[in-house]
Formats: sequence, structure tokens, C-alpha cells
Amino acid sequence: MSSAFFDSKQIGLVTSFPELVNTPFQGDINAICWSRRLLGDFNEIVNKLELKENITEVSVEDLLALELSEQGDLAKRIILNDMKQLTDCGASPSLNLLKCYERDDELNFISTDVYSYHVDRSPIATDTFLCTYYGAASDILPNDQVEQKILIPEIREKLRDLHDGPDTEFEDFLEEYFFDLHYQPKPNAQPVNLGLGHLWRLAVDHPTQQVLPCVHRAPIENNQLRLLLIC
Repeated sequence: MSSAFFDSKQIGLVTSFPELVNTPFQGDINAICWSRRLLGDFNEIVNKLELKENITEVSVEDLLALELSEQGDLAKRIILNDMKQLTDCGASPSLNLLKCYERDDELNFISTDVYSYHVDRSPIATDTFLCTYYGAASDILPNDQVEQKILIPEIREKLRDLHDGPDTEFEDFLEEYFFDLHYQPKPNAQPVNLGLGHLWRLAVDHPTQQVLPCVHRAPIENNQLRLLLIC
């Protein structure tokens, strides 16, 4: 595991699934990692699955239908167990085979796709869980190393021009189109890569959340498929 995990004040480390779901976020900690070194051939699973579009959801039935080697079968059982544990605790995990996400190219001064640093928002108390089994992994940043894009003067001014409506409705406009969820890294910001095989729980922006939401982004895939569990 990267030493950056241990150096980051925003990350809590646990050693089991029950700890992952039950350890509270507190203080600066808004990302909790069940650190694991997984065995098995996840590459074989990726090679056996069919990419039907840029993001293909893989069902439990799809996994069970794969004919795999002993190492591939070991990887499959790990994924199925992760999905079962998450489902049993009330989450709705989705296993995705990813080529790329849709890019937001409409505005040249602000990006609102998942490759931009952003936070997740929910009207109810929930968390984001994710694990990258194969391919590039996501990055997170401490909240004191980012600036909300809508507070950057030149971006805010252009958003006002785009809004072209009453000032009293401007903040609602920013929220409606998710501009307020996106962040710009400060100079010398030091991202932490989430790595392969670790199961993460990230804090989400919701009314009862006691900590700041976790700022994260999807990685550039560089023509490599990803196998990602997320909910």
C-alpha cells in the first residue's frame, strides 16, 4: 500500500468489512479504506466479459456464466462476496466494465463530468462505496487542497453570464446543473490514488452528514478497460 494512505489525514484504515461499514467519519476523515491485497486473476474476467457499450453493467448471472481458470474463479468469488456483503448491508452495488465515461465538452471554462474533481450528493443519508479490481483507479483530495469552482471569480462570472436570470435564482441554478459539486485542485495539491483491490467508503454530501464530503475523480483510462464495483 502507498505510504500516502498513511500520511493522509482524511483516510481511516480498517481491516474488515464490518469495520468499513460501521466506523464513523469524524474530524478530517471522510474516506475509509478496507486495505486488501487480493489474489486471483481479474484480468481474465475482464477478457472474458463482453463490452457492449462504453459502460457495461455486469450482473451476478454474467459472472456466474464465465468459464474461468482456478485463479479467475478465485477473483470471481471475491467480487461476488463483495457484492453480497454490500447488498446485505442495504447497498445496491453495481459492477461495471468501463471503457470510458461520457465527457462534458459543452462549456470550455468548467467541466462537470466525473473526470473533474467532485463530491457526490444525496437527499438521504448514504455513502459511496467503490473498489477497482482492474485498470486505473480513482483519486481523492483533502478538502483543504481544493477550491470550489463556482467560487473562482472568472468561472463564477461566466456562470452568471450563462445563467442570464435574476440574482435571487443564481444559487439554485448552480445547484440544479451540478456546478457546485465540482472542485479545482490548489497549487501543489497531492492526490491519493485509491489503488487496486481496496474497498473504499467515501463521505457524501447529505443533510445529516457530520464531515465534509470526499472530493474524488475518475481516472483517465488510457485505452485500458476498468472493472469497478460502485454503489
